[in-house]
Amino acid sequence: MKSKIILMVLLSVSLMSCAQETPKVKHKQTMNSSKGNIKNVRTVNSEDPICHMKTAEYLKDTAVYKNKVYGFCSAYCKEEFRKTPGKYVQK
Repeated sequence: MKSKIILMVLLSVSLMSCAQETPKVKHKQTMNSSKGNIKNVRTVNSEDPICHMKTAEYLKDTAVYKNKVYGFCSAYCKEEFRKTPGKYVQK
């Protein structure tokens, strides 16, 4: 009986630790952009590195990091990226 309880606890802990790896970014109430939609800009990502929304259709903001242009869905995500860009850059 004890071994079943211990096994369940270990499984629960491991599942919880895996679930916490997903970024928990919440946008502000209004996702204001610093500009209108940007057209004809080549970015290295098709998904916002902060919130993982697709950016191809409604690219709002961009930032340059190590000579590469990254696209974002909002000014909020762009500012989050600028704080620690190395954390979000695809390897």
